[in-house]
Amino acid sequence: MGILNEHATGAGLFQVMAKPTGPLCNLDCTYCFYLEKEKLYPGTKNWAMREDVLETYIRQYIESQPQRIVSFAWQGGEPTLLGIAWFEKVLRLQQKYAQGKRVENALQTNGVTLDAAWAEFFATNDFLIGISIDGPRELHDAYRVDKGHQPTFDRVLRGIELLQAAGVQFNTLTVVNRKNSYHPLEVYQFLKQIGSGFMQFIPVVERRAAQPSPDGLVLLGQESTVAQVTDWSVEPEIFGDFLCAIFDEWVRNDVANFFVQLFDVTLELWLGMQPSLCVFSETCGNALALEHQGDLYSCDHYVYPENKLGNIMESGIASLAGMQQQMAFGRAKSDSLPAFCRNCDVRFACNGECPKHRFMTTADGEPGLNYLCPAYKHFFHHVAPYMEFMGRELLNRRSPAKVMEYAHWADDQLRRGSEVS
Repeated sequence: MGILNEHATGAGLFQVMAKPTGPLCNLDCTYCFYLEKEKLYPGTKNWAMREDVLETYIRQYIESQPQRIVSFAWQGGEPTLLGIAWFEKVLRLQQKYAQGKRVENALQTNGVTLDAAWAEFFATNDFLIGISIDGPRELHDAYRVDKGHQPTFDRVLRGIELLQAAGVQFNTLTVVNRKNSYHPLEVYQFLKQIGSGFMQFIPVVERRAAQPSPDGLVLLGQESTVAQVTDWSVEPEIFGDFLCAIFDEWVRNDVANFFVQLFDVTLELWLGMQPSLCVFSETCGNALALEHQGDLYSCDHYVYPENKLGNIMESGIASLAGMQQQMAFGRAKSDSLPAFCRNCDVRFACNGECPKHRFMTTADGEPGLNYLCPAYKHFFHHVAPYMEFMGRELLNRRSPAKVMEYAHWADDQLRRGSEVS
């Protein structure tokens, strides 16, 4: 039950994260990499996606998707700022151009604007909702504040309660940052308590340039320049410990009852499947970002002028997604992988992770090492025995939830060994 905001991709297809309000948001989260994208559209007064752009997008996107089910993902900024009537228009247009296909909608929100009317709308129209929440009050409010720099925790929790009361499907997206990364079990237990059955843990890694770009942007992509990792970014070793601590709790007590996106994807990787999360694919380029006025970019982490593919009002979305520029963007992930990574025993799982994070150098001075390499190497090694066990269970048509018994058995064997020694 994932949501496209974290780049879930289908093999051989492209998907689009639509930003109908562009970067416009009612919050001022310290770590947000997208707020500064307003500078790419100077002079903009109305950030709402125009009706002609919306209709063109819906028509082109449905036509470009060969499968029977077409999934739309709405993000921002904050898409609920557009109001319910705007999304009712979305549904009418989707019905107009569906051509017998089933259309699904997922929406990522900070939850602050949600009320009973939104909850009823989402429930009636089967929207899958992603809620951004970073843990208990003190951890969430550390960075997630509104434009007046006031805390948002209570309002987000109220939004979740309204969704639950209306029976709306929702999952949670937790940005793992410099603060909450030190409290993995506190975060995990809190998310379980508020009813999150599906959790996404997304590391924040941003670098601040010494000087703004000509467009006024200060948060960098992968390009090499004088820059410093921000003080809200997660530390690699701590992120690895964070993931392992939550996994250890989950694998002993929560398998099949609570779902963690990274753990599901890791099992896919151990089974030799194409990962449903693009950061672990060998190549990328299948998860694009659509801005409010129709500009299509290579990825929402690469909304920079050099990564603009064109505008859907001038060229079809399928032709833009298939441009050589985009193909080269996708291949570069594999082509630029350092020898250190190519020879790594968990390369099959990691594949260098997201290119945006690959700004470090290896021990022998080769560029392109991922900032989070220590985290993922630690995590993949740590979970390997359990992934191998679950993989065997699945291949033998048994429940992978039996891994909980295996984990407790392994703990008992370890204790017995310690007593003997």
